[in-house]
Amino acid sequence: RQLFLQGVAAVFTFAFASLYMQIPGLYGAEGILPARRTLRPQGKGRWQQLWETPTLLWEAPQLGLDTSQGLELLSLLGALLALGALLMRRLRNLFVYLLLWAAYLSACQVGQVFLYFQWDSLLLETGFLAALVAPLRQPPHHKQAPQGRLVGASPHEGLPFWLVRWLLFRLMFASGVVKLTSRCPAWWGLTALTYHYETQCLPTPASWFAHHLPVWLQKLSVVATFLIEIAVPPLFFAPLRRLRLAAFYSQVLLQVLIIITGNYNFFNLLTLVLTTALLDDGHLTAEPGNSRCKKRPTSWPRALLPMLSLLLEFTVYGLLAYGTVHCFGLEVDWEQHAVHSRTTFTFHQFTQWLKMVTLPTMWLGLASLTWELLNALWRWTQVRGWLRKLCTAVQLFIFGTATVALFVISLVPYSYIEPSSHGLLWTGAHRLFGAVEHLQLANSYGLFRRMTGLGGRPEVVLEGSYDGHHWTEIEFMYKPGNVSRPPPVVVPHQPRLDWQMWFAALGPHSHSPWFTSLVLRLLQGKDPVIRLIQNDVARYPFHRQPPTYVRAQRYKYQFSRPGERSQWWRRQWVEEFFPPVSLGDPTLDMLLRQFGLQDKSPPRARSSGNALAQALRWIRKQLSPLEASTLLWGLLAAVGVIRVMQALLGPHPAHSSPLAKEKHKPAPKKDSGAASKQPAPAPDNCSSSSQTPRRKK
Repeated sequence: RQLFLQGVAAVFTFAFASLYMQIPGLYGAEGILPARRTLRPQGKGRWQQLWETPTLLWEAPQLGLDTSQGLELLSLLGALLALGALLMRRLRNLFVYLLLWAAYLSACQVGQVFLYFQWDSLLLETGFLAALVAPLRQPPHHKQAPQGRLVGASPHEGLPFWLVRWLLFRLMFASGVVKLTSRCPAWWGLTALTYHYETQCLPTPASWFAHHLPVWLQKLSVVATFLIEIAVPPLFFAPLRRLRLAAFYSQVLLQVLIIITGNYNFFNLLTLVLTTALLDDGHLTAEPGNSRCKKRPTSWPRALLPMLSLLLEFTVYGLLAYGTVHCFGLEVDWEQHAVHSRTTFTFHQFTQWLKMVTLPTMWLGLASLTWELLNALWRWTQVRGWLRKLCTAVQLFIFGTATVALFVISLVPYSYIEPSSHGLLWTGAHRLFGAVEHLQLANSYGLFRRMTGLGGRPEVVLEGSYDGHHWTEIEFMYKPGNVSRPPPVVVPHQPRLDWQMWFAALGPHSHSPWFTSLVLRLLQGKDPVIRLIQNDVARYPFHRQPPTYVRAQRYKYQFSRPGERSQWWRRQWVEEFFPPVSLGDPTLDMLLRQFGLQDKSPPRARSSGNALAQALRWIRKQLSPLEASTLLWGLLAAVGVIRVMQALLGPHPAHSSPLAKEKHKPAPKKDSGAASKQPAPAPDNCSSSSQTPRRKK
């Protein structure tokens, strides 16, 4: 649980810091989509206005700030608060995570198209769950209860943490299913990864090498992806600990490989944080005594239990192996040293299977949740003292009700993967979801639904000119442009303009209205927008004088072949993406009017003597020379150094003292049900070593 809370804090730190560095160019008064246009009072009451558009930025004018300055303040405070929660245990409480969730939700309300990504919704949902998982207050790290459990441990603590596991299941299972329900020929032909590394938004240098792997290995990797995303997630709720751990390591393997071969900002890091719900304290605690426990004689029914568990494990692994071989026709070619694969089922067969399993997966979730509720009730019966029993009963009722409500709400977006199952849901679940949908407490997911760029990745290249005849390319920091420049590594930063440029290249410019505003800002020579393209303004070709004309061309980029080491890319011109325009051009003015991008109401002047606004400008001036990815890596390095110093300088338990020895005596078993989440004790009656990790944590 502590690992999960630290991970969520780390992701919030990266998300807020990354967003802060891009606010002036994206949402400032001279940005691409000024945030002040999104928050205009409609004459409604204050609380009604806040409920319909839940953002703390409504209060920015009370502080003498405009909307973009309020967004800067919110991002700075969010990053600092998340950093504090990452480093200080006492800050990992319900109120801090609730503030982080509210701050990010506030930013998303004005983020427009640049914050419409699935990982932003995933972070909001995870952040709200973290608020439920976190205790009301964190006890000191070293303080222990008499029976070895942490002070403040309550019977309800496992309930919201179960929702994290359910969220991970929905994310992975839906992401696997939509690849096949989309009827994408690349996924059905198992050739998706022969295109993916080249056509993804921001490749890494490792993507070039992965792209040139043998085709049979690429197809086998797609099979492994389907196995990990569709077949393995039900094991998240397996009663056997080793099955859950196997599911955990398979998910970790997939996410690490994605991190190596693609720049997906904080998304894969956040997914790794979610996988902590599959772990238990015993797996994270290194105790040599556990493996050297003295065997004691046991009755034959208890000795039979491990054998049955092992048999069940091998049965599950055997079914997974048989299903994989059968569904994808795996055949070993010993002569060519390859494994051939093909899809052996049809779209109709898959949709029928999906209809058959969608509702049972919901019942599986309900059964698992019921078990958690029963466990919580049992732990509550073990609580001693009438006052503590009453307090824990109130907490159990509140958090139990919230857990059940969130589970019911989540069934609605989850059922989107299968329309007929969606219609069979209880109408009360639909009403409940509709009432809180704008808070993004539960969302639908489905990553990499279709593979794009099957004939080469489309790429938009901006060009500027002073005379309309000689054109100079405008190169971005991160997205492909110069064919000789290697792909960058920018994780965990998300350059949101570069990402939207990738989406814009998939269709005509009219499908991306913000692109017209980008062209206008480049013609005006607005510095905040230029810094989104090149943070070092001297590298921007028109830094001395804005271009008179701007246009955009569409190219098809492909990775270079292994022999062409001087280049990373090959490209071919396709067509004109955006016509040449200049300031005052009728075409440009018409597009601005058509998309509602003309600034009819200039920003209201605010007092330059506002101390808070001056402080924000000073901080921006100090940080603007830094590249965003450099800032985030610096934050990561600083956190690492601080954690090492905390480990070296922090208090260490004196194991040699008589008091320490007394504390480490085996605890009676009668109160073990009230302890924090632990794996089931080994069947060899080794109660001493099974209790030790709980006391050490």
